[in-house]
Amino acid sequence: MSGGGPQAVAPRGFWRRRLVDPLVDLLAQGLTPDRLALSLAAGLVLGLFPIVGVTTLLCVAAGFAFRLNHLALQLANHLAYPLQLPLVLAFVRLGERLLGAPRVTFDPVALVRHFERDATGFLREFGLTGLHGILGWSLVAPVLLLAAFFSLRPLLRRLDATLRRTGRLPALPA
Repeated sequence: MSGGGPQAVAPRGFWRRRLVDPLVDLLAQGLTPDRLALSLAAGLVLGLFPIVGVTTLLCVAAGFAFRLNHLALQLANHLAYPLQLPLVLAFVRLGERLLGAPRVTFDPVALVRHFERDATGFLREFGLTGLHGILGWSLVAPVLLLAAFFSLRPLLRRLDATLRRTGRLPALPA
């Protein structure tokens, strides 16, 4: 039966809807693959910052400071979230080791309870631990940024070329 009614559209997969389609849209809006790769890499690295709750603000600040794409920054920031919490401890331990600081007991449930009960006391007691985490992250972040950028750039260049070849994006001027 060939009617003029709407055609059924096959559902798109989760990753395609949440990751690939937004990347295609950004390329279609004129963002270069290299700039997109840099924005995604920065969002990923900032999303791993060891102080929970500040990564969105860091991404906004980086977007303005370095003229990066805010949507790409936040997309990568949100994708990094499942890795952020496990890496907080790794960054803290790295910072402690570098400074020769004693190891702090790290029970996330107890830490949250302590923060909820006495935020000022929590900051007084664990502020230095946060600085240890920031130190560890600061040493790893540049390496992660470069690795992510140089891994994403060829993939995004290939995606851009494929989209242009198939007509989903306009051809580049000769």
